[in-house]
This record gives sequence, C-alpha cells and structure tokens, in this order.
Amino acid sequence: MNIPTNIATLIVGVLVTLISFWVGQHHGLLPVAASVNAPLIDGLFDTMITLSVGLFLLVQGALIFALFKFRKPKDDETDGPPWKENLPLEILWTGIPAIIVLGLSVYSFEVYNSIGGLEELAMQAHHHSMKGAAIAAPLNSTSQSSPTEPRLATIGFTAPANVKGTGVTVDVTGLQYAWIFNYPDSGITSGELHLPVGQDVQLKIKAMDVLHAFWVPQFRLKQDAIPGRETELWFKPTVIGTYPIVCAELCGSFHGAMRSQVIIEPQSDYDAWVQQQLADSAPSDHPTIASAGQSQSAETRLAPRLAEMGISELTLAQVHPHHDG
Repeated sequence: MNIPTNIATLIVGVLVTLISFWVGQHHGLLPVAASVNAPLIDGLFDTMITLSVGLFLLVQGALIFALFKFRKPKDDETDGPPWKENLPLEILWTGIPAIIVLGLSVYSFEVYNSIGGLEELAMQAHHHSMKGAAIAAPLNSTSQSSPTEPRLATIGFTAPANVKGTGVTVDVTGLQYAWIFNYPDSGITSGELHLPVGQDVQLKIKAMDVLHAFWVPQFRLKQDAIPGRETELWFKPTVIGTYPIVCAELCGSFHGAMRSQVIIEPQSDYDAWVQQQLADSAPSDHPTIASAGQSQSAETRLAPRLAEMGISELTLAQVHPHHDG
C-alpha cells in the first residue's frame, strides 16, 4: 500500500512529537525535587530533553531512511545525480536550530531570574561600579565587616521572589576535606547541616584553603566556596529527607571524599536537635566538630593535614568560635 508522502510525513511528525514528550516527562534522570526552586530547573531540563529526543529521532530517522531509499543498486557503477542548491531547505535547517536556541535562551534566562540570579546584579549596578563583574558572580563588600577587619567580597544570588525572608542562617566553611556548618544564632557548630522543612534558608559560604563548591543535587543548587570571599545561597527546602552534600569543584587528592549531608526535618525535630546540640556542648580549648556520619571531630580527622594545608590549629579554632550556650 502506497501512503501519500504528505500523510506519511504527518504520521511521522505525530509519532516523533508523542515520543519526545513522553521521554521528556518520564526520563527519570533527576533525583527528587526537594526545594522551591527545583521544579523551575526541572521544567527547563525536561524541555531540553524533549527537544533533544525529537531532534535525535528526526536526524537518525532521516539517515536510516536515506540509507535504504538512496542506496546504490546492485551492479550500478554510475554516479548519483548532481546536488543542486536548495535555498528553502538551507533556510529551514538553519532557521529551526536558531529558533530552538533562542527559545531555550529566553526560557533559561527567565528561570535564572526567577531564582534570583539577576536581582543581585541589579542591586550592584544601582549602588556600585560593576567594572569586570560577571553576571553569575556580582561582587559587593559585606556590610558586617568592621573598619579594622578585612572586608570580604560577596558573590551569589540575592533572595528570589519565592523566598521572602531568612528563617535560618548558616555559615558554611569548606576546607580540605570537610564541610563545617555554624549556626550564628545559637552558636552550634556541626559537620552535618540540619534545616527545618518549609523555612527560608540563607547559606553564607566560604573556603579556608582552595576553591570548593557546595552542591545538593536534590535542591538543584550549587555555589562556589572561594578563599577570601563570601558567597551566598537562598532556598526553601520542601521535602523531608536526608540528602548528600557534595563538593563539585576539584580541590585536591581526597576531593571525592569531601561529602556531608543535609537533613530536612519537621520544625519540632529541628528544634529538638538544636536543644540537644546546646545540651551536649561543653567548654573546651577547641570546638567539637562532628564530621558527617562520624563522631570524630574535624580537628582530629584533619590534624595530620594541617601543616600541609598551611593552617594552624589556632586559625582553625578561630574560624569556629566556641560558645558556652
């Protein structure tokens, strides 16, 4: 049965569209979405997967069709017909990719703006000269530095529209090869990050030695930890659970082991954890810092490498000031 070319083309187009949309919505490539911003990132990713699958099917389908349709007949040693210029076809295969790229650019720009990526830049452009600043890394001086203390530049996203205020603030310090979390409101220092579900969170991130990157895949958020500078992240966790914290920047020979965890729990459990940490704290020359999943203190675990890192025990202690509360 001979199917008219226009009908066959329509059927192929419908099948490719249906397959692309199904794969784009059921690829299963992403972990659980556990923050307010995650669905925005996932929507962009799903759209890119849908378009990629459609283009893949069209290109590979055209190649397979051409292999059979235009294969050389047996015992035919003649040349194929000459190729003639086809301006409409050239416009088509140039215009479609251009439209796709432009559409994805606008979409990704909107997502980036929705999670607060451009608000910091706007604030900097209004208040400061922005010579040499990058969009993804605007600089400003921290307002909390005293005249006698070195002023650190702040890099990162300002609070997006869906994060109205800061419920929990945590100072995050990365060093070879551990993450250390300090809660300035309570004085708690820990090797794992505890946060209440549904509360706005602000992380103030810095590095003690080399460049690190704080990454929680389930939050769809990643931010560099830069020596001598403070970076920031705002987000709101929405799903109770325990998620890995990964260093996403090659930072040394044990980079792969620089992991911790963030525990998202109900407000009552979070309050109980805070009270337990305060009750367990006791005066000592150096603060006890439990590494993720271990009872060993960070000083004990990192002591053999302090000299190699050029960090004294006194300096490490000053980064995590002791509180008697």
